[in-house]
Amino acid sequence: MYNTEEKKERLILIAVEKDGHDAEPDLEELALLVETAGAEPVGVIIQKREAMHPGLYIGKGKVDEVQDMVNELNADGVVADDELSPAQQRNLAQRLGVKVMDRTMIILDIFAQRAQSAEGKTQVELALLRYRLSHLTGLGVQLSRQAGTAAHGGVGNRGPGEKKLELDRRHIRNRIDQLNKELTEIRENRATLRKKRIRAGQPVIALVGYTNAGKSTLLNALTGADAFAEDKLFATLDTTTRKTTLEGGTEVLFTDTVGFINKLPHHLVRAFRATLEELEYADILLHVVDSSNLECRRQMAIVYETLQKLECIHKPIVTALNKSEMLSDWKLPTDGPDFAPGILQVQAAEERRTVALANDTSALYTIPISALTGENLPELLLTLEKVLQSMRKKIAVLIPYSEGSLASQVHNTCEVLASEHREDGTYMELYATPEIAGRLGDFVVEGGAV
Repeated sequence: MYNTEEKKERLILIAVEKDGHDAEPDLEELALLVETAGAEPVGVIIQKREAMHPGLYIGKGKVDEVQDMVNELNADGVVADDELSPAQQRNLAQRLGVKVMDRTMIILDIFAQRAQSAEGKTQVELALLRYRLSHLTGLGVQLSRQAGTAAHGGVGNRGPGEKKLELDRRHIRNRIDQLNKELTEIRENRATLRKKRIRAGQPVIALVGYTNAGKSTLLNALTGADAFAEDKLFATLDTTTRKTTLEGGTEVLFTDTVGFINKLPHHLVRAFRATLEELEYADILLHVVDSSNLECRRQMAIVYETLQKLECIHKPIVTALNKSEMLSDWKLPTDGPDFAPGILQVQAAEERRTVALANDTSALYTIPISALTGENLPELLLTLEKVLQSMRKKIAVLIPYSEGSLASQVHNTCEVLASEHREDGTYMELYATPEIAGRLGDFVVEGGAV
């Protein structure tokens, strides 16, 4: 019998620890990224320095140490935790005699594997080409070999599958221009759909969070969707939007977005701009946190930092502390769903240590939930409805029977508190969005009551 299983590449992880920053959590995450990309991390080397070496990333002595580890462990390559300059990448490869990659290349490789939709593939290809354009001199020999998953180019070499991978700057720029045009069309289509949505008055709740926090699982639990969900980093890249009806009768759209991660490559942020624009136009951001992760506070900070860069931090935020089924004890400062602001402490069952979540001042509410078991999901929906109500105007209207389509739209998109059929039309008391309130301006009844 023949063993057809593809041999995993053996990679050594290196990092520079500077400014008193603990590099170990970052390298633990990098190891997960490497495994997700299909390789095997076999060694770790950390060097404390005031700054990265301009030509080698790590000092010359550490390069020799890495070289010894490469030989000892029979490693196929080295991965740096930071994005390398072309000179650093080229010099390290020459000194070590093996493939040299960085965190950005690993993340791009994962995205190349995971992209399913035409939009996702276009965004990933654009990010890959932008990265390669900025690293042509550093990639050197790697660009002279065929890449792409079909050619088994290995981790860091997957890409859009170009037949001619000896890409010079002119060819890459031409392809980037073409992809930019395609993404412009995608952005225009999204804008058209968004205008229809706004006219219909349907609120949008965007799920955001660190990768593998459980956003897709929560989307499925809240809406009955069948979005792909798996316990992996970046299990899903494509945006999924599903409709559901809240307890008060308001129809809302939940949108799942790509997960964030520490040192998210700026090439990806630029390429996924059309997708991430959904956050800008969302009514509420539902921040999903993996509360069972001992690094959850750091992950929350990274999410807020990313939202700040996307200029979305001003949006109303509700934090859902997910995966409560993995925790042995919740210590809540108050009863009911209105926990924020306040300090919520959770105890990880396996580690037996308490993780204190400091005041999440950016969030209006913080609620422990389990997307897997359904714990506190009704409370989460009630809280989201409460936030939507606070953003809406309570009005009373008398809509003539000749405006039946408008009355139907009100019933579908607003929370109707009371309704009565009268001789001259349908009387309703409701919470209306600014858009719907404007359209109902001629039919408002002052001081109305059923």
